[in-house]
Amino acid sequence: MKTVSSSVELCVSCMEKHKVDVVQIEEHETYKNKEVGFIATYEYCSNTKELFETENMIRANSLAMKDAYRGEVGLLKAEDIIGIRKKYGISQKDFSEILDWGKATITRYENHQVQDRAHDDILRKINSDPKWLMEMLNRAKGRLSQKAYAKYHHNISKEYRLQGDHYLRESIYASYANYEDDTLTGCMELNLDKVIEVINYFAKKVNNLHMVKLMKMLWYSDTFNHKRYGHSITGLAYRALKMGAVPEGYEQIVLLEGVSYEVAIYDDIAYRFKPVPGFKIKNLSDKDIESIDISISTLGDLITAEIVSLMHEERAYQETPSNQLIPYTFSKDLKVM
Repeated sequence: MKTVSSSVELCVSCMEKHKVDVVQIEEHETYKNKEVGFIATYEYCSNTKELFETENMIRANSLAMKDAYRGEVGLLKAEDIIGIRKKYGISQKDFSEILDWGKATITRYENHQVQDRAHDDILRKINSDPKWLMEMLNRAKGRLSQKAYAKYHHNISKEYRLQGDHYLRESIYASYANYEDDTLTGCMELNLDKVIEVINYFAKKVNNLHMVKLMKMLWYSDTFNHKRYGHSITGLAYRALKMGAVPEGYEQIVLLEGVSYEVAIYDDIAYRFKPVPGFKIKNLSDKDIESIDISISTLGDLITAEIVSLMHEERAYQETPSNQLIPYTFSKDLKVM
């Protein structure tokens, strides 16, 4: 028996005013044919040597026992269900409405009733897949107030964007897992946090930084760093395309959280990169920044066509078959820097 607090009050066990202890005891009960152990909380009377429960303790001890059962059989605990609902900022009643489970179902699951396996699977799916919850929200739109629907739509959309960035990163990293030859990544593992910082650093220092120019400056910085120190900055692999070197997975990389650009219309659609508000360097080393700065001083004032022309003169580009990955072993022959 462990005492967690004490206070002087009217004791309901002996009906006298004295110090009453709140204690915790490990107990075992059988629930749905399964014995479970849990920590129960009681008040203890030193006069009668008895334990007793307040109404709140009765509810809390019942929930502790059922949560122990949930843990034993692999179901979400009450606090897990509360966490999922609060992640999306949805009330108990509206959450039940969105799931079409009956108005009090979520309240019961969070307080005293153990959910079945089917409902548990749905809750887990909602936790990991906000897009699916959005579909359920749209189906329930007519059963919710306009204000509530708008609030939940905003919250779920925000979570979806956060999840989307996670999945995007996982997809990019998964594609790079195939590159066992480290000469293709500059003897570095891909580091997307560094990639994002390099893009922001370029965007901060270089005026009118468009997509093609950015791609070439990334290659030159990584390759120049490899020439100096034997490894790239970012771990990006580059493919030899018509306009020069292009990072593998660049279409996904520019969509990552932390990369910002505006769409500009010229003869065609163009993307002009800009630093995100409050950009700060956290992952790049002083040597990384030195290599990037040399790349900027060498190439930053050139127009895209001039950088592409320089790229076409590089041995790395000339000797790499079209659409193939460019080995970093060519860094020793870098002409520009």
